[in-house]
Amino acid sequence: MTHLYRIKTGTAAFMAMALTTGAIAPMIALAPAQAQYNIGQSRSTTIPANVTLPVTYEKEKVVVKPGESMSLKLRIANDIIDRSRNVLIPAQTEVIGRLEPVDLYGRDSNSNNQNTKGVRFVASELVFPSGRRLPINARSKTITETERISKGANTGQILTDAAIGAGAATVISLLTGNKRVEVLEPVAGGAVGAAASVLLRKNQADVFVLRPEQDLDITLTSNLVISRNSTY
Repeated sequence: MTHLYRIKTGTAAFMAMALTTGAIAPMIALAPAQAQYNIGQSRSTTIPANVTLPVTYEKEKVVVKPGESMSLKLRIANDIIDRSRNVLIPAQTEVIGRLEPVDLYGRDSNSNNQNTKGVRFVASELVFPSGRRLPINARSKTITETERISKGANTGQILTDAAIGAGAATVISLLTGNKRVEVLEPVAGGAVGAAASVLLRKNQADVFVLRPEQDLDITLTSNLVISRNSTY
């Protein structure tokens, strides 16, 4: 399936990224005004805001509890190329960022109600295979659907090929008795105590189960300028 995005900036209309599946690389077709370069200066291409870049991750799933924030490193899934087949962002470029909680109804909502919470990935930097770094402003869609873990329940499906945040790992281990849950980041002792206190009164908890290739593709929130004569 191909998704076509159309972006308009001022009076110029641009055909942005056509994302495709399979071996075909995503392509960005830009109007001539967007390919900015001068004699004696670095050639650069601007990828406009609202373009979506596909990502991948080493695990099939990422599990976090509502309200949890966690550092995460994704990768660009395919070469991002322009209509002249110049590679703008190579496949496997690292996308550095964090999973951040989202309050769906603003700060005045009940912070203890997990139904008001979501989570999204916010990207801050690209690291090219050469080691070159480039700031980026982009984020994924907000995920709001959770999966429920019950005391004594078999959580095998949730844990299979999953990267687990510290908060979610604490919840899972307290409910299931599994003390060998591996986490991406350590959790502070106070957080462990708070989770344990809550779970003494409840026999279940909700977690976000994110599938990166479905849920965490990033959309640019500002223009991204790529220097085309740099080594990637």
